[in-house]
Amino acid sequence: MHVSEIMTRDVHLVSPNETITEVAKQMAENDIGFLPVGDHDRLVGMITDRDIVVRGVADGLDLQSKVGDIMTTDVKYCFEDEEVDDVARNMGDVQVRRLPVVDRDKRLVGVVSLADAAREQPAIAGTGLKGVTVPGGAHNQSERSG
Repeated sequence: MHVSEIMTRDVHLVSPNETITEVAKQMAENDIGFLPVGDHDRLVGMITDRDIVVRGVADGLDLQSKVGDIMTTDVKYCFEDEEVDDVARNMGDVQVRRLPVVDRDKRLVGVVSLADAAREQPAIAGTGLKGVTVPGGAHNQSERSG
C-alpha cells in the first residue's frame, strides 16, 4: 500500500514570515500540533506546538517573532508513492510521528502519521512507534536541524 492511500491531503502550509501567535492560533483552531512551513508548496521547514514552547516561549522570544526563527529547517519527508511499511519503519528510525508527503517534484501533497499507518497496518506502525519512543530524534527541539 502506498502512502498516498492513507495520508491526509488537506494540509495547510504556513509561511516562515507568519508570527508564532498566528500559527499557534491556527493550531488551536484546527486541533493540530504540526504544520509544514513553505514558500507556496515548497517545504522550507516544519513547526510544532512543542517548537513554539521550547524554542519560542522558553527562550523568551516575543510572540510576534516569526515562525522562521524557531522552525525546524532540516525537513524529513517521504514520497507519496513509497510503501507504507517502509515509511513507518523509517519514521521509527528517524524518530518522528508524522512526515510531510511530497510528489516526485518535491511539492507538498499531504502529511502522513504513524496513526494513519496504524489504522491500515498495525504491526508496522508499532515498529515505527517503538523507534519514536526513544529520546532524541531528527526533529528533536533541542536542535534546529539534525
